[in-house]
Amino acid sequence: MSYGMPAFKVQGQVVAGFAAFKNHLSYFPHSGSVIAELDEAAPYMTAKGTLQFPVDTPLPKSLVKQLLSVRMHQAVSKGRYRP
Repeated sequence: MSYGMPAFKVQGQVVAGFAAFKNHLSYFPHSGSVIAELDEAAPYMTAKGTLQFPVDTPLPKSLVKQLLSVRMHQAVSKGRYRP
């Protein structure tokens, strides 16, 4: 858990979180720069630290892979994660 929502941690570093709301679901990369790096996120409602998507339409696997790849790269660059 991180910020009161389910989160995925790798070696203690939060790399992704999810939350459900009445009209949408949200993906939280726990970094304000991840979403801005991905053109594939453009069709979705976004803010600096969240990507919102409809409850009845899952995120494409390719986008999830890109989100995690960027976030993991950030964690590695800061020396917080060692694969």
